[in-house]
Amino acid sequence: MISLPQLVVVALLPFALAAPQPDAGVIHVPIVKRSQTDRVANLPKAIEALRTKYGYQHINVKRGNTATIPITDEENDSSYSAVVSIGTPPQSFDVVLDTGSSDLWVATSSCTYCESPNSCTNCASTQFTTSKSSTFESSSSSLQITYGSGAVQGDPAKDTVTFGGFTVTQQEFLAVSEITSGLLDSVLSGIMGLGFNTISALNATPFWQALYNANQLSQPLFSFYLERYINDASMDTAPGGTLTLGGTNSSLYQGSIEYLSLAGSPSYWLLNVNSLSVQGKTVSVGSSSLAAIDTGTTLIAAPSAVTTDIWAAVPGSIALTGSYAGLYAYPCSTNVTVTISFGGSAWTIDPADMNIGTVSGSVSGTTSEMCAGGIFDIGTSIGSGSNVPTWVIGDTFLKNVYSVFRAEPAAVGFAQLSSGASTTTSGSSSPNPSSTATSSSSPLLGAASTNMNIAIPLTLLASVAAFFTLLL
Repeated sequence: MISLPQLVVVALLPFALAAPQPDAGVIHVPIVKRSQTDRVANLPKAIEALRTKYGYQHINVKRGNTATIPITDEENDSSYSAVVSIGTPPQSFDVVLDTGSSDLWVATSSCTYCESPNSCTNCASTQFTTSKSSTFESSSSSLQITYGSGAVQGDPAKDTVTFGGFTVTQQEFLAVSEITSGLLDSVLSGIMGLGFNTISALNATPFWQALYNANQLSQPLFSFYLERYINDASMDTAPGGTLTLGGTNSSLYQGSIEYLSLAGSPSYWLLNVNSLSVQGKTVSVGSSSLAAIDTGTTLIAAPSAVTTDIWAAVPGSIALTGSYAGLYAYPCSTNVTVTISFGGSAWTIDPADMNIGTVSGSVSGTTSEMCAGGIFDIGTSIGSGSNVPTWVIGDTFLKNVYSVFRAEPAAVGFAQLSSGASTTTSGSSSPNPSSTATSSSSPLLGAASTNMNIAIPLTLLASVAAFFTLLL
């Protein structure tokens, strides 16, 4: 005979099994960040790289779980990287996480870059030794991908790739044997593209999309929380936040996630810029408002006419010239407050993220202390076609929100950072404030803060000079 206690247990068992489990099947990947000693000096190269990446110049070439992946902040917010393992047995590499491109590539042990015919060195401190992987397969063909600040060349290959606890066998990537000098910081080994397969130079399925297609993700999305160290003392690396594959991390944001459907068919993660304000004044976004949401780009790139109007709203700002053409500088004592909307809430960019660093008098042509701004002029033509962005929204904005990239239905989502995510960074920096979301019809307002860094890769990263994230 079954006792009364046993009957109670049996009766309650279905309810216990049905209870939701926190973060089931979600993996959070920490991001790491590295610092750079002179961010401003590398701005011209970074900007030129981004323009080339999006077609301003001619480019030759070319459901089950969740994981939280730690991210590294590279050189004071220049880019954000994480560790990927390739091969059997696995070899681990730091790669830039780039939603503005779709290919995975790593430098191999045979990779060199040459500043001159007689001056060559290894491409990265950690390189993939293909001969040590029993599962490595390489094609006989060669592929070159050209970026704004250089190029990579190598052989299309396949091998077992593991990232955040997920594994894809026969993952396609580029085994790079040659890199242009200055394209990649020596501590990094490559780039992991997080865009859609339609913009892959390898015509390959990106790692995240392969997981989605194989129903390995709890949800058809991934999400980012990016730390801020822009106004800290120069550093090589620091804990940079997290990338969550297959879900979101509810401890990092508050309120609901506001999803905005992609503008056009999936390629880049594209949204339309709906409204913009600077110093509390509305600035027209013009008729060309298609924007790529790009974790691999440090700054924000805008069309020429819009950029002129943005900086016209900041007293004392000036357009820089020469190799710095496209960039603007403003009095360092000014807090530049920018609010931007993509059709839903209006999000405020912290003034710290608008300040890339001090510009020398020889560059600004003035004796006043001037700082380079986080929004620059990408030009009037960055390619043709229905899915070619005229804006690039990089980490200058993305550090201020919790961002979600969803495959089905295709959308990008933003949420206000939680107070717990608004941690104080080391050094003399101010707290990383949570972004504020307001009705898009409300005035666009800003807050306070200090100094920031710049990089610019959209699709790929690369080191714009010493490391501004670059593009693919």
